[in-house]
Amino acid sequence: MLDVKRMVILRDLAEHGKVTVVAELHRVTPSAVSQQLRALEAEAGAALVEREGRGLRLTPAGAALAAACEPVLAALERAEGAVRALDAGPAGELYVGCAPSALATVAAPLVALLARRHPGLRPRVVQADPEEAVPQLRGRRLDLAVTYAYPLLGAAPASGTTAVPLFDDPLCLALPEALLPAYEREGPAALRDADWVSAPAPSSCREMLVHTCRNAGFTPRIAHECSDLRAGLWLVAAGRAASVLPKLLCDAPPPGAAVVELPGRGRILQALVRAGTETRPAVAAALDVLREVVSGR
Repeated sequence: MLDVKRMVILRDLAEHGKVTVVAELHRVTPSAVSQQLRALEAEAGAALVEREGRGLRLTPAGAALAAACEPVLAALERAEGAVRALDAGPAGELYVGCAPSALATVAAPLVALLARRHPGLRPRVVQADPEEAVPQLRGRRLDLAVTYAYPLLGAAPASGTTAVPLFDDPLCLALPEALLPAYEREGPAALRDADWVSAPAPSSCREMLVHTCRNAGFTPRIAHECSDLRAGLWLVAAGRAASVLPKLLCDAPPPGAAVVELPGRGRILQALVRAGTETRPAVAAALDVLREVVSGR
């Protein structure tokens, strides 16, 4: 019988390509990853990895086994959910990752309503951008993640997860008020020589800013990096930058910053869960409450 945890290590190696990255994801040493892979090869009776320079690559047998991992994990999650469904009600700790921009509008009311509806459930909120939340969700350190996606960037959903759309969040252009008349005359081209503030790379928010500006005919000069995009509005208000950011972060811009909603599709706020956990009582309860929290948006 193949060890599921070792299959997950193989899957992660197939996805990330480096033993050091897999070791970091699983919080073990690279030598421990190599030992687990050798043990999995013994269980499978086949060579699953081979040396390539200083690294490893999957053999055809390894690639086939890695591809079979997600359906196995989803089936196990459903089996565990069937057992949990026999409990009296949702109970225990529920770890919820949440993008910073949705903490006030989604996570806080989610926790409050869950406490009233299901007093046996103990939600634990962890601030996490999508780049952080997805590996934690797949690694079972989170049970649910409130995250987002930009359809225009065309990124595929993370394997092994199920996305539940919550609401659309338009994009806004934030610019110094002094530049607003020029923008109203010329459109985005009026900002081709401006400095811009965005999140540090890698970030889908930064990618979307670059995409928006290039569609307007120029590449933005990102002079400032700020992981808290709402705080970046103060650079805009001071006349030192422009920015593109979600509407959720623009509800109270500081004096001196003008905010204009951009046409077209922005981002989708969504809940991510591991495939197969949707019917687990605690996760199902959280999804029901989330839908209620965002209803009407």
